[in-house]
Amino acid sequence: MTKILVISPSGEVYDHDCVRWYSHLSFAQAPDHYHNIGDAFVYDSSLKLLRFTSLNGLNIRNPSDADIDRYNSEYSFAVLRGSNYLHPEMDWENASSVLSRLRIPVIAFGIGAQAPAKGKLELTHDARRVLDCIAERCVSFGVRGAYTADVLWSLGIRNARIIGCPTIFRKNDPTLRIDLPPLEQVRRVGFTLRREVGHDYAQDIRRYLALQRETILDLAGRFDLHVMAQGEVEEKKILWGSPEMREAAIGQLRNEGWLQGEADPLEKMYRSRLFYADSVSEFEQFVRERDLVLGYRLHGNLISLANRIPSIYFTYDSRTAEFVDTFQIPSFNVFGGQAFRLEDYWDQALFEKFNRAYYQHYRDARLFLDENKVPHKMVDEVVATAVKPRLAA
Repeated sequence: MTKILVISPSGEVYDHDCVRWYSHLSFAQAPDHYHNIGDAFVYDSSLKLLRFTSLNGLNIRNPSDADIDRYNSEYSFAVLRGSNYLHPEMDWENASSVLSRLRIPVIAFGIGAQAPAKGKLELTHDARRVLDCIAERCVSFGVRGAYTADVLWSLGIRNARIIGCPTIFRKNDPTLRIDLPPLEQVRRVGFTLRREVGHDYAQDIRRYLALQRETILDLAGRFDLHVMAQGEVEEKKILWGSPEMREAAIGQLRNEGWLQGEADPLEKMYRSRLFYADSVSEFEQFVRERDLVLGYRLHGNLISLANRIPSIYFTYDSRTAEFVDTFQIPSFNVFGGQAFRLEDYWDQALFEKFNRAYYQHYRDARLFLDENKVPHKMVDEVVATAVKPRLAA
C-alpha cells in the first residue's frame, strides 16, 4: 500500500487521480477569487503518473507532533507539486521546520525558478533551508530546466535532474510526437490568454498586452478562434456571471483598455468565443477539439502538446523560455521586436526538435522516479520500431 503526502496541492481530487478546482472556492462561492487552473494541470498530471493507494495534503503550517509521527509512519513519501517556487516573493510558511522533521523521502516533481526581469535572483534564507531539506531527502531533485538546475547548483545542491514538467507526460505516451497537417487544413484554434502580468515577469507590459490583442484579432480573421482563459476573474464573470456581473466585467476591461467598446472585435469575441473550465478533464476535452493551440499560457500550451495538438509558445519571461528550451518547442519572443507570422513556425523540422526532446525527457522523468524509488506508471521501454526510425528523420 502506497500512501503519499502532497505538498502544495492545487484543487480537489476525485476518481483517484482527477483534479478540479475547490468547491468552496468555486465561482458560485467566490466569484472574485483568482486562481490559475494551470497549477491543477500539473497536480492532475503528476497523480496520473504515480502509483498510489491514497493521498493527503501535508499540513505545512502548523502540524502537531502527532501529525509528524503519522506522516513518518504511515506515508511512503511526500511529493512537492511542480510549480514556479523559486522567486523572492514565495511564502514557504513553516515548510522548513516541517520538512526537517520528516524522515520519509521528499520528491520535487519538476519545480522551477523565476529569474527577475532585472538583476540577480535573490532567495530568502528560509527558501534555501527548504531546498536543502528536499535535496537531503531525495536521490535526485526534479527540476524543469537548465536555469533552475543552475540556481540549485549555485546554492550547493548537486543532485538536480532536468525532467521538465509532468503535464507534458500526462498521457504517459513514450511515443508522443507532433506531426503537422497542412496549414490550410487548420480550422479550430485556441489562443491561451495571459492578460494579468507583473513587471517582475514582463519587460514591457504595454507591448506585451498590445501584441496579445493584435495576435488574437489577426488569428480570428483566419481561423475559428476561441480565447482560452485560465482563471482571470473578469473572464469568468463574463462566462458565468449574472447579466449585471457580465456587463460590470466588460466595463472593467474597457477601463483597462483591453476591450474598446461595442464595435471592438475582441469585445465581440468575449461575448461568444471565450472558454474557461474549472476541471482539468473539461479543459483537456476542449483542447482535443482544436487543430492548434498557441499563446502565452505555459500549461495551457503544454496540455495541448500532451494531446498531440501542435502548439507555439509566446515567450516573455525566464519561465516560459526555460520550458521551450527544455523541450525545444517552437516559440516566438514577445520582446524580440518582430511581427508574429504563423507560417514561420509551421515547419515540421521545428517540431522534430520537440519530438526528439520529448523522447529524451520522458526517459529522464522515468529514471528520476526510478532512482527515487517512487512507484509510477511510466513505461520502462519504448518499442524501437515505433519511435527510432521517425526520430532519425
